[in-house]
Amino acid sequence: MLQSMLTNAFTVDVEDYFQVSAFARYIDRDSWRSLPCRIESNVNRLLQLLSDHRATGTFFTLGWIAQRYPTMVRRIVTEGHELASHGYSHRRNNELTREEIEDELVGTRELLEDIGGQRVIGYRAPSFSIGRRNLWMHELLARTGHYYSSSIYPIHHDHYGMPDAPRFAYRTPCGLTEIPAATVKLGSTHFPASGGGYFRLLPYAVSAWNLRRINLHDGERAVFFCHPWEIDPEQPKVSCGRKTRFRHYLNLSRTEQRIVRLLEEFKWDRIDRVFADAIVGQPQ
Repeated sequence: MLQSMLTNAFTVDVEDYFQVSAFARYIDRDSWRSLPCRIESNVNRLLQLLSDHRATGTFFTLGWIAQRYPTMVRRIVTEGHELASHGYSHRRNNELTREEIEDELVGTRELLEDIGGQRVIGYRAPSFSIGRRNLWMHELLARTGHYYSSSIYPIHHDHYGMPDAPRFAYRTPCGLTEIPAATVKLGSTHFPASGGGYFRLLPYAVSAWNLRRINLHDGERAVFFCHPWEIDPEQPKVSCGRKTRFRHYLNLSRTEQRIVRLLEEFKWDRIDRVFADAIVGQPQ
């Protein structure tokens, strides 16, 4: 039974388990090529779930992944989903120079468009790494052919977040549209309501309540996100610290069924369609 008549945005950050930012200190980037990849089978499972529920979404895809799995990228497009950029290397923007960021933005967009045959207008920064200190990224995104970003998370977090940012889609001074991941406001505090670790760690009922509140109380559309590795409890285990291990592995075996419930109980579509009225000047 649908919980709301509003259509929300279902988004996927297309990266493999060994590319998670929290593993950066435990996995040498140079070893990525030698590690067993599980991205293709996991993305295919997500595509099947979406197809089963007649839903579409936005797939923020790493250039590193697209280059190695072009058939998977073409399937994303062929099945009616939006292809968007997640950068090339999954390095946080504060780890790169402006020149390196611009090279990644241009190169990844062109790579995705060449493979997918679909215009790429959206971008999500690795680990939501746009915040108060690098808002200049919006101007750079607009200059490199992007029309929207979903890169600012208006919460407190130990790795990212800009808690005083607007909670819902807004136009930046340079004309780019920023579309934040979903949050709920209780008192004066913004709480995450979007997916990822919070979706896995908290009971499903909390996530459903959050989405209903955004749709019915705020009258707004929500942006949910997940990662392909989150439905893969059989993925190789990485030796890491206790906190990272807890965050990454807890409830992996339950996530796929929780996503099924979300798809059954709420309406979902691609960001570029859900927020078509907010994305200024996007090509038709």
